[in-house]
Order: sequence, then structure tokens, then C-alpha cells
Amino acid sequence: MDPYTDISAFQQSRLRYHPVLPEILEQSASLKSVELEDGTLPRNDGLKTLFPLTGELPAIKLENDLNDQKIGGKPLRVGVFFSGGQAPGGHNVITGLYDALQKYHPESSLFGFLGGPSGLISGKSKPITAALLQNYQNLGGFDLLGSDRTKFETSTQIRILENVKKMDLDGLVVIGGDDSNTNAAFLAEYFLAQKCKTKVIGVPKTIDGDLKGSLIECSFGFDTASKTYSAIIGNLARDLISAKKYYYFVKLMGRSASSVTLECALQTHPNYALIGEEIAAKGLLLSDVVQLLTDLICERSKRSKEYGLILVPEGLLEFIPDCHALIKELSVIEKHHSKEVITDQLSAEAKSCFLLLPEMVQNQLLLDLDPHGNLQVSKIETERLLIALVSSELEQRKARGEYAGKFNAQPLFCGYEGRSCSPSNFDANYCYALGHVAAGLIQNNLTGYMAAVKGLSDSVSNWQPIGVPLVSLMDFEERKGVQKAVIRKALVNLKGKPYLFFKEQCDHWAYEDDYCYPGPIQYFGPKELTEQITYTLALESNR
Repeated sequence: MDPYTDISAFQQSRLRYHPVLPEILEQSASLKSVELEDGTLPRNDGLKTLFPLTGELPAIKLENDLNDQKIGGKPLRVGVFFSGGQAPGGHNVITGLYDALQKYHPESSLFGFLGGPSGLISGKSKPITAALLQNYQNLGGFDLLGSDRTKFETSTQIRILENVKKMDLDGLVVIGGDDSNTNAAFLAEYFLAQKCKTKVIGVPKTIDGDLKGSLIECSFGFDTASKTYSAIIGNLARDLISAKKYYYFVKLMGRSASSVTLECALQTHPNYALIGEEIAAKGLLLSDVVQLLTDLICERSKRSKEYGLILVPEGLLEFIPDCHALIKELSVIEKHHSKEVITDQLSAEAKSCFLLLPEMVQNQLLLDLDPHGNLQVSKIETERLLIALVSSELEQRKARGEYAGKFNAQPLFCGYEGRSCSPSNFDANYCYALGHVAAGLIQNNLTGYMAAVKGLSDSVSNWQPIGVPLVSLMDFEERKGVQKAVIRKALVNLKGKPYLFFKEQCDHWAYEDDYCYPGPIQYFGPKELTEQITYTLALESNR
């Protein structure tokens, strides 16, 4: 092995991997759209005024089309860009899109906008070629094009319209999460109103698992990220069961939803996994959460177990009523003021909650919102907050003679390392298929749709390519104190099978050392290792 080679043996091997396609996408260069049975999806009536042209679109499926006459059979010109945070598999979406366009017509062209939505606004792009893609396919990251979180405003829509007209684009593919696809929905409506031929298609990207619905079974990247984090958590579990002297508080990326935390819990069997949606449903305050964790630690101590594993979703504070009220008030207060001025603008209840928090967390809550009006939850060290509050409660119990153990806590954050790792075989195949679906929707002159695939728990050959209207995924949500039409975040369903299965097991996991060690993602070897799907997808699909 040459130690000075530019790429590793692993990279070389992944670049040679050939993603598997569903039979429908493999068999034909051209596809036709057919309305799904029960293709009319429920949606908020208030959206009709905002989306008069795309608000009533039905869900469709793609089938083989032998006449090969879509859009006159001419070459297609399509633009694509990444939007928002990275998720494993993004490069395969572009590879799939390119290959599908070339199959449809070898003179079709694909252009990638540089730096995310800002590149679309400025018109900075580069042609995507097979030679370029062979250095990126099946690898992680978004470094082929880059990305950012720029939000489209009315003024920027005008510039985008000018750019797509100048480039004579037949289609524009937005690879992003809920906020990015909200941009796509508004852009599709705007283009139609301006009689622009460019069709806008979204692709469901986010490791958080919060972009899903009745027809969107999961977003790409969730499989890889949750497996990556679970491997790390399994390693920590092996460490603590060996040393038997630490409590690991592991915060997991995932924004508001606790989907990643739930999936990692199912894979690793921690002693406690906080599920934000459950806490909100029970109306638990921050002090209640601290009591629950402290009770667990005291009981394990009585059993001579001064160690444990606790999973914390990064969006936890948004679900705790007193913290949620505080966050809501902070979202509409200008952050350039001093802490004292900001504190004085809070209600008595919110101020009381704020002052109870350690100064470190206070400062993190005062960070600016992201461009879409979301709290930057990954920058709030919730795991350290819980350690501090639990430590204080344990000291009080020790003073009362109710606890005599030792509490050595270690905070960790599993986050960015799961966003840009090489996609699992599942995500590599899924993303390659999504690129083909996006091309098929553009072939069919469709706009305002999200590319999707049904039947993901089945073998790849049986996957069904579909298109889901973006507006059907939308609702109204408060952002910076104003009701905005956005694609709604899918939270953990407390009546869903993954959560119910977790609840059946969690009492046993709390006091026993029933840790599970999933190990790293497997790319080669037996199919039971390389083709594993997440517990969430398996349980939701009755597998």
C-alpha cells in the first residue's frame, strides 16, 4: 500500500461501488406519471391562498413509459444545489440525477450551483460531468458543490428567475430539509405565476429524521447518521461496563425531533434515553427531568452500579414547557442588547427559568437564530446542563443521607461526525434512486413535488418511485413571532411502533447492563450486515 496516495483504499473501494436501482428505474430511460390511488392528500385550507397554482396537486407514481416522448424527447437542461446541513448520500443524488438525464437523452446537461442557495441567487454554477462525479459518488459530504442556509426572499426570487431563464433550465432540483423544501415550494409557485418553464423538485435530505409523512418513509442520511452515532455509543457502553466508574451523557444531533435519539436507543439499549416528545406530552418541567435522572442514578447506586449511559436529544429544551416558553420569548427579542436588558424583557415565568440556568447555557440561548428562524440547538450544551443540575441534586440528597454513591459524569456530543460520513449502502442506493426520481418528475413536466420512494423496507428492486406535492407537507408555524407557511417537522409519534417498542424495553434497560454493540457501518460482507435498515423503518413497516 502506497502511504502517499491521495485517497485511501476505502475511498477507492467506495468509488467503485455500483448503487442498486429499483426495477422500474432500471428498465426504462423514460417514465410516465400516474396519479396514486388516494393521491389526494389532506392539507391546510389556509395554504390555498398562498399556493393557488400548486396547492391542489395529487400524489403520483412513476411507471415505465415506452413511447419515450416526454418534453418532446429533447435534451433537458437541469440545475441542482445542496441546501442546509450535510447528510450522507448527497453526492449520489446528483450522480443518480445525472445518469438518469443521460439515459433519457445523451445531450442533456446538468449544472451544479456553488455554495448552496446563495450560488443559485448569484448565478455561480459549474457543469456536472461523469468525469467529475467519479471522484465523489458513494462518498460523504457536500464538497462537490458546497452548501449554505440562505433563505429565499421576494427580492432573491426575482434574481433566481433571471438566472434560470438565462441558463434556459427545464428543471431545478433542491436537495434539502424542511426549510430548504419550503423554499422549493414557494419557488415552484413563483415560477408558475411568472410563466417560467423551469420545474422545481425537492429531495428529502436530513439526518434528523424529521422530514417524513404518510408517503415519505424517511429522509436520506438518517440511516447512516444513526448507525454512525450508535457505533460510537456502543463503544462508550463497552468502556463504561469495563471501567464501571462513569456516567456518559451523550447529546445527539437531531434538531427538534428525538428521532435520532430513539433510533440510537433501539440500537444500543442505554440506561435512559430522554424523548422530548414524551416529556412534552407529560408536561414535565426541567426540574422533573432532573429528578427522573437522579432517581435512576440513586437506584443504580443501591445496586452497586456507579455508571450508566444516558442519551439526550439536542432539541430537548424545546419540549420542556418552562424552557419552551423561555425560548419562544427569546426568539422575538433582539440579541444585540446586553443580557440584563434582554432578561428585563422576559415575562416573570421565563425570567425565573432563565436565571435558574448556568451562565454557559444562558449565553448559548442568546445566540442568534439561524436564517430560517430556528434556535441553534446544536450549540446549546444540554448534556452539560443536565450534568450540572443532576450533580447539584445528588449533593442535596447526599446531605440528607439519601445517596452515598459516586457520580463521575462525562459529556459527549455526537453531531457533525454523522453528517458527512460515507453513506451506508442503504443511503447510497436510496439517494441514487432519488436522483432518478427527480429526473423522472422533470421529464413529466411536473413541478412543486418532492422526489420520494415507497417500500424502503423491501428489497431495492421492489422500491416504488413516487412524487409527493410539497404543499401537502406544509402547515403554519410560528417563526420569530409570526405565523409562516413551512414544511412541518415530523416528530416522534408516541403511538408509533418504534416508540412503543422502546417503552416496552426501557424499564429493563434502566437497571440492567443490557447494552448492545452495533459496531461500525458495514459496506462489505454478508447482506445481514451490509443491507441492515434502521429499527425505525423496520418497525414502521411491520418488518
